[in-house]
Amino acid sequence: MPSDYHFWVYILSSRSRNLYVGITNNLPRRTSTHRDRLPGTHTAHYSIHRLVYFEYFRYVRSAIAREKELKH
Repeated sequence: MPSDYHFWVYILSSRSRNLYVGITNNLPRRTSTHRDRLPGTHTAHYSIHRLVYFEYFRYVRSAIAREKELKH
């Protein structure tokens, strides 16, 4: 029996409205890693850690296509 897959496309924002668009299969874990502000990362440099939007997808190709659409 095939297992269900879960993917999210998400947008994070900083107070100064810098945005980050990403894709993940575990939204709570991924947003937590952004909040940890690891040195040298884009999100840490611009203090981007507020989750402002997300969409759920069952198929990774659909999620990737949506991420590309949002980035353009």
